[in-house]
Amino acid sequence: MLEPLILQEKNNQEEKLPNEKYQKLKKYIDDLPETEGTLIQVLHKAQEIFGYLPRDVQLYVARALGISGAKVYGVVSFYNYFNDKPRGEYLINVCTGTACFVKGCGHLLEAISEKLKISSGETTEDGKFTLNGVRCIGACGLAPVIVIDDQVYGRVKVEEIDKILSKY
Repeated sequence: MLEPLILQEKNNQEEKLPNEKYQKLKKYIDDLPETEGTLIQVLHKAQEIFGYLPRDVQLYVARALGISGAKVYGVVSFYNYFNDKPRGEYLINVCTGTACFVKGCGHLLEAISEKLKISSGETTEDGKFTLNGVRCIGACGLAPVIVIDDQVYGRVKVEEIDKILSKY
């Protein structure tokens, strides 16, 4: 069996992820009829299993698929869906695309940042929320748009932020 590489450091201590999770990922990869061209599929499964894709998981995937760690990191860092840091229980995505920008998404992002005391790309200390500004959600007719997990909120006004967040 491929052994996980333990490379991440947290407060100068190695962060060891559960071996059972690596075994589950290994079984998933082993059950694929072919591994060529499956990187994104495997990364989706790895993130489902681990909750995020830290460096050691990325390197494990690279070794298991016989590709470079740089290629895996390139995919992880390119797609907004993938997280290389643990995310909160609830993911808040604020659309910053053109239509949402014109309709004031910057004010929404600022209000949420102030309320939760985090910036875009960060997670609250209690691990409840992760806030992200994303390029486009594809719901321009509802601008400005906020998505919390799978719930879409359209035509959001700054005054509605507290009410929306209180649901979570």
